Amino acid sequence: MTERLTRKQRQEHTRHCLLEAAARVFARRGLVQASVDEVAADAGYTKGAVYANFGSKEELFLEMLDARFARRLADMDRALSTDEPPEAQARAAGRDFVDYLSGDPEWARLFFEAALYAAREEGFRTELQSRYAAMRSRMAAVLRARSEAGGFDPGLPFDQLAAMIFAMANGVAFERFVEPDAVPDDLFASMLELFTLGAASRQPRPS
Repeated sequence: MTERLTRKQRQEHTRHCLLEAAARVFARRGLVQASVDEVAADAGYTKGAVYANFGSKEELFLEMLDARFARRLADMDRALSTDEPPEAQARAAGRDFVDYLSGDPEWARLFFEAALYAAREEGFRTELQSRYAAMRSRMAAVLRARSEAGGFDPGLPFDQLAAMIFAMANGVAFERFVEPDAVPDDLFASMLELFTLGAASRQPRPS
């Protein structure tokens, strides 16, 4: 006998389905042209279900990005939780990111769609900036925790390190999106390894 879901479980399931449908529809149609009706239909719900869970189409888009940001942070945290040297952890994190880009081609379209829309809509840009800043702060906290656990001092504020890693990741995602054949699969892994080794070289030498 199938176990009946609670009201909260049903709501969480509905939100999950709507967020997944939003990713598909927004990647295919773009944020401006996509409609709430299209997202609802793709998920198998009515438009009322969308507005019962999200205040607007823009809020739905932002929460969909939140979910994907959280997954990428969890991947990074796992890659940096091993007993391997920092540069090996960095390579693993780089490979994980590229594997994700390859396995979820919607991600690059959605990320760049958000940037384009934010360039034209100030209110959306403010919301995106807030979420992006929170993501960088969480990344900085992960880097700090791993540094303290491994006795590794990068010689730079962790928020700056997080911003650098984000900038590299975004650049690789853009290059792969525009000209995928020109970007080797191990490029980002090599970038992060060199970045980590460079940061390590900034540590004070023992006297």
